[in-house]
Amino acid sequence: MKTMEEKAIEIAKLMEDGKGNDVTLLDISGLNSWTDYFVIVTVTSSAHWQGLYKQIKEYIKDNDLEIHVTNRKSPDGDDWNLIDLGAIVVHLMSESARSFYDLEKLWHAGKTIDFRA
Repeated sequence: MKTMEEKAIEIAKLMEDGKGNDVTLLDISGLNSWTDYFVIVTVTSSAHWQGLYKQIKEYIKDNDLEIHVTNRKSPDGDDWNLIDLGAIVVHLMSESARSFYDLEKLWHAGKTIDFRA
């Protein structure tokens, strides 16, 4: 059985294979109680993030993960789409949203995992 870290690595690779830009995998397990990993991905369009979302939906079918529905306070948009898988949270962000929110800086105490090795 795969560990959660192995699943997070596979999702990061999946996002990169799907042409997600600047994919980053952060281990934030020691910094909060609600998730262990962030996969942060820059997307180029609505169609791009929707395609990556479909890939995640296919991946979770065989990997004992499920999408937790999130309640959004603002209307649906294409700048930032969050996919909550429990221990793994995937952030599909436009370049401008990623630059503005700078999650890597906000969660700088997390450990960056080199999933390309």
